[in-house]
Amino acid sequence: MSTSFVFKGASSSSSSSSPFIISQWIYDVFLSFRGEDTGNNFTAHLHNGLHQKGINTYIDNDLRQGEDLSPALLKAIQESRISIVVFSKNYASSTWCLNELMEILDCKSKKQQLVLPVFYHVDPSEVRDQRENYGEVFAKHEDRFKDVDNSKVQKWRTALKQVANLAGWHIVNGYF
Repeated sequence: MSTSFVFKGASSSSSSSSPFIISQWIYDVFLSFRGEDTGNNFTAHLHNGLHQKGINTYIDNDLRQGEDLSPALLKAIQESRISIVVFSKNYASSTWCLNELMEILDCKSKKQQLVLPVFYHVDPSEVRDQRENYGEVFAKHEDRFKDVDNSKVQKWRTALKQVANLAGWHIVNGYF
Protein backbone atom coordinates (compact mmCIF):
# COMPACT_ATOMS: atom_id res chain seq x y z
CA MET A 1 0.00 0.00 0.00
CA SER A 2 1.48 3.32 -0.99
CA THR A 3 1.03 6.49 0.96
CA SER A 4 0.93 9.95 -0.57
CA PHE A 5 1.71 13.10 1.34
CA VAL A 6 0.65 16.63 0.53
CA PHE A 7 2.72 19.38 2.11
CA LYS A 8 0.76 22.56 2.73
CA GLY A 9 2.35 25.78 3.84
CA ALA A 10 5.83 24.65 2.75
CA SER A 11 8.13 27.41 1.64
CA SER A 12 11.48 27.37 -0.13
CA SER A 13 12.62 30.14 2.20
CA SER A 14 14.36 28.92 5.33
CA SER A 15 13.12 31.99 7.18
CA SER A 16 9.50 30.96 6.87
CA SER A 17 7.87 30.35 10.22
CA SER A 18 4.96 28.37 8.74
CA PRO A 19 5.06 24.81 10.02
CA PHE A 20 4.57 21.88 7.68
CA ILE A 21 1.06 20.53 7.71
CA ILE A 22 0.98 16.96 6.45
CA SER A 23 -2.24 15.49 5.10
CA GLN A 24 -2.07 11.76 4.61
CA TRP A 25 -4.05 9.98 1.93
CA ILE A 26 -3.91 6.21 1.84
CA TYR A 27 -5.76 6.00 -1.50
CA ASP A 28 -5.66 8.27 -4.50
CA VAL A 29 -9.12 7.10 -5.64
CA PHE A 30 -12.15 5.45 -4.04
CA LEU A 31 -14.54 3.76 -6.48
CA SER A 32 -18.24 3.78 -5.59
CA PHE A 33 -20.36 1.54 -7.84
CA ARG A 34 -23.15 -1.02 -7.94
CA GLY A 35 -21.29 -4.31 -8.34
CA GLU A 36 -24.14 -6.14 -10.04
CA ASP A 37 -24.26 -3.47 -12.78
CA THR A 38 -20.64 -2.57 -13.43
CA GLY A 39 -18.35 -4.59 -11.15
CA ASN A 40 -17.31 -7.16 -13.73
CA ASN A 41 -17.07 -4.84 -16.70
CA PHE A 42 -16.72 -1.05 -16.67
CA THR A 43 -15.58 -0.62 -13.07
CA ALA A 44 -13.15 -3.55 -13.25
CA HIS A 45 -11.60 -2.03 -16.40
CA LEU A 46 -11.48 1.42 -14.77
CA HIS A 47 -9.78 -0.03 -11.69
CA ASN A 48 -7.25 -1.93 -13.80
CA GLY A 49 -6.49 1.16 -15.90
CA LEU A 50 -5.95 3.32 -12.83
CA HIS A 51 -3.76 0.64 -11.26
CA GLN A 52 -1.64 0.35 -14.43
CA LYS A 53 -1.03 4.11 -14.25
CA GLY A 54 0.20 3.76 -10.67
CA ILE A 55 -2.92 5.29 -9.12
CA ASN A 56 -3.65 3.65 -5.77
CA THR A 57 -7.35 2.82 -5.98
CA TYR A 58 -9.71 1.33 -3.39
CA ILE A 59 -12.33 -1.01 -4.79
CA ASP A 60 -14.72 -3.04 -2.65
CA ASN A 61 -15.84 -6.12 -4.52
CA ASP A 62 -17.89 -7.64 -1.70
CA LEU A 63 -21.61 -7.63 -2.42
CA ARG A 64 -23.51 -6.47 0.65
CA GLN A 65 -27.05 -6.62 1.86
CA GLY A 66 -28.09 -4.17 4.56
CA GLU A 67 -27.68 -0.53 5.33
CA ASP A 68 -24.66 -0.04 7.57
CA LEU A 69 -21.26 0.66 6.10
CA SER A 70 -18.38 -1.18 7.69
CA PRO A 71 -15.84 0.92 9.59
CA ALA A 72 -13.14 -0.23 7.14
CA LEU A 73 -15.14 1.05 4.16
CA LEU A 74 -15.86 4.38 5.87
CA LYS A 75 -12.15 4.71 6.61
CA ALA A 76 -11.27 3.97 2.97
CA ILE A 77 -13.63 6.75 1.81
CA GLN A 78 -12.19 9.19 4.35
CA GLU A 79 -8.60 8.35 3.40
CA SER A 80 -9.12 8.85 -0.33
CA ARG A 81 -8.17 11.99 -2.21
CA ILE A 82 -10.75 11.45 -4.97
CA SER A 83 -14.01 9.52 -5.20
CA ILE A 84 -15.31 8.32 -8.53
CA VAL A 85 -19.01 7.53 -8.36
CA VAL A 86 -20.21 5.24 -11.15
CA PHE A 87 -23.95 5.80 -11.50
CA SER A 88 -25.60 2.87 -13.22
CA LYS A 89 -29.20 1.83 -13.72
CA ASN A 90 -29.48 0.15 -10.31
CA TYR A 91 -27.05 2.27 -8.26
CA ALA A 92 -29.86 3.88 -6.24
CA SER A 93 -31.50 0.55 -5.45
CA SER A 94 -28.59 -0.17 -3.11
CA THR A 95 -28.90 1.53 0.27
CA TRP A 96 -25.24 0.59 0.71
CA CYS A 97 -24.30 2.72 -2.33
CA LEU A 98 -26.50 5.59 -1.17
CA ASN A 99 -24.91 5.57 2.28
CA GLU A 100 -21.47 5.50 0.64
CA LEU A 101 -22.51 8.52 -1.41
CA MET A 102 -23.50 10.43 1.71
CA GLU A 103 -20.10 9.71 3.30
CA ILE A 104 -18.37 10.79 0.08
CA LEU A 105 -20.24 14.10 0.13
CA ASP A 106 -19.34 14.57 3.78
CA CYS A 107 -15.65 14.12 2.85
CA LYS A 108 -16.10 16.52 -0.07
CA SER A 109 -17.39 19.13 2.35
CA LYS A 110 -15.00 18.53 5.26
CA LYS A 111 -11.84 17.37 3.51
CA GLN A 112 -12.23 18.95 0.06
CA GLN A 113 -12.27 15.48 -1.50
CA LEU A 114 -12.71 15.66 -5.27
CA VAL A 115 -15.85 13.86 -6.45
CA LEU A 116 -16.12 12.77 -10.08
CA PRO A 117 -19.39 11.28 -11.33
CA VAL A 118 -19.58 8.80 -14.20
CA PHE A 119 -23.02 8.17 -15.68
CA TYR A 120 -22.83 4.64 -17.06
CA HIS A 121 -25.75 4.00 -19.42
CA VAL A 122 -27.93 6.36 -17.40
CA ASP A 123 -28.74 9.97 -18.21
CA PRO A 124 -27.45 12.50 -15.65
CA SER A 125 -30.91 14.10 -15.48
CA GLU A 126 -32.42 10.74 -14.46
CA VAL A 127 -30.07 10.71 -11.46
CA ARG A 128 -30.41 14.44 -10.70
CA ASP A 129 -34.21 14.50 -10.87
CA GLN A 130 -34.77 10.87 -9.76
CA ARG A 131 -36.81 10.08 -12.85
CA GLU A 132 -37.45 6.79 -14.64
CA ASN A 133 -35.67 3.90 -12.87
CA TYR A 134 -34.32 6.20 -10.14
CA GLY A 135 -37.85 7.50 -9.52
CA GLU A 136 -39.24 3.97 -9.23
CA VAL A 137 -36.49 2.97 -6.82
CA PHE A 138 -37.09 6.01 -4.63
CA ALA A 139 -40.82 5.31 -4.47
CA LYS A 140 -39.86 1.90 -3.03
CA HIS A 141 -37.37 3.47 -0.60
CA GLU A 142 -40.00 5.94 0.61
CA ASP A 143 -42.47 3.11 1.17
CA ARG A 144 -39.86 0.96 2.91
CA PHE A 145 -38.65 3.72 5.25
CA LYS A 146 -41.93 5.61 5.79
CA ASP A 147 -42.38 4.30 9.34
CA VAL A 148 -38.70 4.22 10.24
CA ASP A 149 -36.70 7.16 8.93
CA ASN A 150 -38.06 8.91 5.86
CA SER A 151 -35.55 11.75 6.40
CA LYS A 152 -32.83 9.33 5.28
CA VAL A 153 -34.56 8.98 1.90
CA GLN A 154 -34.63 12.76 1.52
CA LYS A 155 -30.90 12.92 2.36
CA TRP A 156 -30.22 10.30 -0.34
CA ARG A 157 -32.26 12.33 -2.84
CA THR A 158 -30.28 15.46 -2.01
CA ALA A 159 -26.97 13.60 -2.27
CA LEU A 160 -27.85 12.24 -5.72
CA LYS A 161 -28.84 15.70 -6.91
CA GLN A 162 -25.63 17.28 -5.58
CA VAL A 163 -23.33 14.75 -7.26
CA ALA A 164 -25.35 14.69 -10.50
CA ASN A 165 -24.85 18.46 -10.72
CA LEU A 166 -21.06 18.05 -10.73
CA ALA A 167 -19.11 17.91 -13.98
CA GLY A 168 -18.54 14.31 -14.96
CA TRP A 169 -18.70 11.81 -17.79
CA HIS A 170 -21.75 10.37 -19.53
CA ILE A 171 -21.02 6.98 -21.10
CA VAL A 172 -23.46 5.47 -23.56
CA ASN A 173 -22.59 2.41 -25.67
CA GLY A 174 -18.95 2.71 -24.65
CA TYR A 175 -18.59 6.37 -25.74
CA PHE A 176 -18.34 9.60 -23.70
